[in-house]
Amino acid sequence: MIFAKDPHAVLDYSVDWTRWLAGDEIATSEWIVAAGITKASETNSPTKATVWLSGGEAGQSYSVTNRITTTGGRTEDRSFLIRVEER
Repeated sequence: MIFAKDPHAVLDYSVDWTRWLAGDEIATSEWIVAAGITKASETNSPTKATVWLSGGEAGQSYSVTNRITTTGGRTEDRSFLIRVEER
């Protein structure tokens, strides 16, 4: 999945883990962000993880990964790309 973002925008991106969790819950959530884009903040609920991103250079794409560990001990990743464009 690829999302577009202006270099001056500060936007939130989320992963809803509800279906994959199948009744389990998120114990920890970590956002791994490629160099060149800034992780402003991050939060999570028992089923959803959110990251706020800023910056980036127009014309570049950045990989973003959410890694969770569940209360049941499972670990999983979901990744997407942020394409930075002047808008």
